[in-house]
Amino acid sequence: MVRLKDIAAAAGVSTMTVSKALRDQPDLAAATKVRIRELAQRMGYVPDISAQGFRSRKTQMLGLVISTTTNPVNARIIYSLEERAFELGYHLLLMHSLNRPDREEEVLRRLMQRRVDGIFISPVYRYETTAPVYQELIDRKIPTVLLGHRAPFCHEFAAVETDDIAASQAATRHLIELGHRRIAFFAGPLVAPWAQERLEGYRRACREAGLTDGDAWVYHAGATLEEGVAAALKFAQDRSGATALQCAHDLVAIGAADALLNQGLRIPEDLSVVGFGNILVSEYFRVPLTTVRQPKLRLGAIAMDLMARLLRGEAAESRRLSAELVIRASSGPPSKP
Repeated sequence: MVRLKDIAAAAGVSTMTVSKALRDQPDLAAATKVRIRELAQRMGYVPDISAQGFRSRKTQMLGLVISTTTNPVNARIIYSLEERAFELGYHLLLMHSLNRPDREEEVLRRLMQRRVDGIFISPVYRYETTAPVYQELIDRKIPTVLLGHRAPFCHEFAAVETDDIAASQAATRHLIELGHRRIAFFAGPLVAPWAQERLEGYRRACREAGLTDGDAWVYHAGATLEEGVAAALKFAQDRSGATALQCAHDLVAIGAADALLNQGLRIPEDLSVVGFGNILVSEYFRVPLTTVRQPKLRLGAIAMDLMARLLRGEAAESRRLSAELVIRASSGPPSKP
């Protein structure tokens, strides 16, 4: 391993001069700094980040806690976060909560033990109004940014979230404008604020159009392909007469649509289907899916900007981002009787 004193001996200068050159200190001549850096690079010198962090009390490392990387919504947020963090000289340390409160608490404590400079969290939602590990983040004054909606147990933190009420309302209005009056809704896990907001947007659009029995068409479907399939089978058995299906998540919409297509239904001729999220596969599904495009790249970039403000000791206000309806082949006017 190449050390500072090895570079100093090769350059004919003191170890302190080498240290200053590599830290770009202003009291050295520019030519000297360039010569020492080039020499260090040729010799294969790699700085000891942990030692630097010990001296500065900064690790240049940020924790990131998400449910899983298999969730396609997370993938683009992670990409955006990492790109912006890289530009600012930070590394991301990724941990999975597996959407379990006990696992989330464990990984957050591990990140605190690693003395990360800040933490991004996609919260594991729960009905409890408090969570001790989140209070610990506050007590330790660890800069924290939420990737998603706040809930009572995490309301004190800065957050970047999507305006899911308005986006879901726009999706329902789209179906109503096509002529649908019997619109079923596959709701997400109602412990999650995003699922509550998407259901509320659907309800508001139904009330606006005078469809006052909207809740009679609501199915609780979760947020996975498998849950979408299960809800679709129940929906088919009910023979409700719905001409459109709105889903709170693209994975649910794709699972449901696939199951219904396999039973012989035509989309959109027999049933229009709308999702939420605009994950990559939605555009390339058997029938390209009408859905809500969440600003995932923008969400990640803004979250990093909020973190940068917190790291500088500045205030960071939560941001609520608008989403856009993307109309594709899965939605159309209802068939005439």
